[in-house]
Amino acid sequence: MGAMTLRTLLGDYPNTQALKRGEIASPLVGFEFDPVKTANRAFKRVVREGAFDVAELALVTFLQAKAYGKPLVLMPAVVGAGRYQHHCLVHNVERGRLRVAELAGKRIGIRAYAQTTVAWVRGILADDYGVDLNAIRWVTFEDGHLAEFADPPGVARAEGRSMVEMLLAGELDAAIIGTDLPDDPRLAPVLPDPHVAAAAWGARHAMVPINHMVAVDRTLCETRPEVVREVYRLLQESKAAARRDAGGPDLTPFGVEPNRHALELIIHYAYDQKLIPRRYAVDELFDDVTRVL
Repeated sequence: MGAMTLRTLLGDYPNTQALKRGEIASPLVGFEFDPVKTANRAFKRVVREGAFDVAELALVTFLQAKAYGKPLVLMPAVVGAGRYQHHCLVHNVERGRLRVAELAGKRIGIRAYAQTTVAWVRGILADDYGVDLNAIRWVTFEDGHLAEFADPPGVARAEGRSMVEMLLAGELDAAIIGTDLPDDPRLAPVLPDPHVAAAAWGARHAMVPINHMVAVDRTLCETRPEVVREVYRLLQESKAAARRDAGGPDLTPFGVEPNRHALELIIHYAYDQKLIPRRYAVDELFDDVTRVL
């Protein structure tokens, strides 16, 4: 069979740049990259419209897509660097110090209830700090990626203002903010010594949390497995091109086993937070093609 052009969603990261720039190519497959600048803004199109053959996807979004029967298979390729999450829960220090033990009854802003960064932070709060997540007044700013998943009862929706604006105005007591956390001296982490705590957490779990992996249309796996294997090879080459100039730990691990513990933990957190109906086994997220990549 001839070369196949794949509708593809990938963000701009060091490990995707060589592929997106066309510096790596294949006679088996070509890519029609979506022009969206921030990949997560197209995640709804992945799970609601089936708009892509290959797509970067947040892990909780993928888990919920599996729960609702979307025809997607996980590929064991991390895109976008993994990162520790302890510093992402912030408050406005001008309104007084907020301690972890004081979170019950507080209004905490989150972009969406099923956001992967939020799931990581809530899991850490519950498992490591004993926080009762049900005692917090969650405030969301947008719908989740899956149309079938509604915010739980008691979750409020903010309208017309940004999370940071509400936090600085005192309308929120804290907020979980990921990569778009502004550099503002008024915002400080709620968790004490978050980077020290994160390093200890990472040593204990022998991992760095990951947020986004690659998902593939199930039909592509069934009908053109050689194309799926070639996509993975190209992603590996693109990552290798970036790693040649990078030092430090590998924050974009490839393969099922290097990602197994992170996947087990986010499944545990997602189930405990009632984001998915059961605890999936890691191997269930892959099929016979992607499980052995």
